[in-house]
Amino acid sequence: MDLANKLCIVTGANSGIGKATARSFAADGAYVIMICRNEDRAKAARQDIIEDTGNTGIKIILADLAVQHDVRSAADQINQEFDQIDVLVNNAGLIANERKETIDGIEKTLAINHLAPFLLTNLLWDSLQQSKDARIINVSSEVHKVGAKVFDIENLQLTENYSAINAYGVSKLCNIMFTHELAKRTENSTITAYSLHPGVVRTQLAEEAGWAMKFFYWIGKPFMRSPKSGAATTIYLTTSDEVTSMSGQYFKDKNVAEPADIAYNDDLTSKLWTRSEELTGLS
Repeated sequence: MDLANKLCIVTGANSGIGKATARSFAADGAYVIMICRNEDRAKAARQDIIEDTGNTGIKIILADLAVQHDVRSAADQINQEFDQIDVLVNNAGLIANERKETIDGIEKTLAINHLAPFLLTNLLWDSLQQSKDARIINVSSEVHKVGAKVFDIENLQLTENYSAINAYGVSKLCNIMFTHELAKRTENSTITAYSLHPGVVRTQLAEEAGWAMKFFYWIGKPFMRSPKSGAATTIYLTTSDEVTSMSGQYFKDKNVAEPADIAYNDDLTSKLWTRSEELTGLS
C-alpha cells in the first residue's frame, strides 16, 4: 500500500517503536497523528521526525490511554477533523510495578494495553470503513503465552493471582484475541486487522515497572533490538500487499506465527469482546 497522503494513527508515538513507526510513515508521505500522553516528549518527537523526513504533516493529540475519557476525547477530535482513516496502529503499552486501578476502576495494565485499543478502534470504526484498505495493527508480545496460562474471562483484572508479568501477559493475549475477533467481524468489509510480536526492543516499556524488571531491561539492552528493527513488522503489515488475505493472524519477523492455543478460540474471543464492551461502556 502506498502511504502517500494516507491518514495513519500511531499511539505511543513519542518514543521507541511508536516513534520509529511514525517516522517511517512520515517518510512515505503519510499524514500522521501521534497519540501521546506527554506533551513535551511528543513535541520533541514530532520535531525530530519533521527534521528527519521533511514531512510537516504530523499532528499531536494528547491522551492518557489509562483514562477512558481521554480515549473518547481523542477519538472525537479525530472524527471531527477527518472523514477517513487508513491505518491505526495500537502500539502504546506498559508493564506496571504493582496492581493499580485507573480512575475508571480498571486494572491499569489491562486498561492501557487492551481496553484503550479496543475502545479507540470501536470509536474510529466509521472513519476506518471509509478507507478502501484500512488496516488495524495491534502490537502484542510473545509474553502473551505467559498470560494464556492464567487467562480467566472472569478474572481479567487479576484481582486474584496478580503479578506484573501475568497482567502484561494477559493484556498482550487480549491484543491477539481482539485482533482475531476483529477479523471475524470485518470479513465482508475493506478493513483488515493484524497482531504482532515486535521482538525484545529497547523502549520505555518498563518505565513504570518494578526494580527487577528495570534491571532486566538494563542488563539486556545490548542484546535488544533497536526501535527501528522493532517497528519493521508493523511497517510490513501496513504496506504489504501479501497480507491482505491474512487478516486476524499473529506475526513475528514479518511471518505468520503460532500464538497460544486459546488466542483463536472463537468462544473466548467473542466473550472477551462482550466483556470489553462492558468495561468500556460500549454495551
